[in-house]
Amino acid sequence: MDLALAEARAAGARGEVPVGAVIVAPGGAVVASAGNRTRELADPTAHAEMLAIRAACFALGSERLPGHVLYVTLEPCAMCAAAIAAARIARLVYGAADPKSGGVAHGARVFDHPQSHHRPEVIDGIGADRAGTLMKAFFAGLRPDSEDVRDRPRGEPPCRRAGDTGP
Repeated sequence: MDLALAEARAAGARGEVPVGAVIVAPGGAVVASAGNRTRELADPTAHAEMLAIRAACFALGSERLPGHVLYVTLEPCAMCAAAIAAARIARLVYGAADPKSGGVAHGARVFDHPQSHHRPEVIDGIGADRAGTLMKAFFAGLRPDSEDVRDRPRGEPPCRRAGDTGP
């Protein structure tokens, strides 16, 4: 969880909501890690969990991650929970609960639906105080007169846009 918290701090420093995720292989090696990049990439799906899952799947050459553990600082939303199920991640470990937007223990409760093809083992509350403190500090720091991160230069998107003629 310490690595996920480091990713969350880095995301917050970039002006993103401070959420971090790390995927660990069955043998204990870190396969992928990421922090939120929704604003930087102008991509509403660029949540830390989604980016880490994409990177891990790419690194392993598979759409499935059986036996892997996903550590994330905040309860995943419904979109991320569905991706976790689709990737067949064995265990989800998350820090702070998210009563407003969570999709595991709150809201949609994705893994409890009969349509969910996979239910990972879920462990919650690990590092919750530190993750919650990061979130509270981030949102307390938002002010109407503060710089809008959308005005900052953005990195290149991870895929081509319609009309791109590059390789």
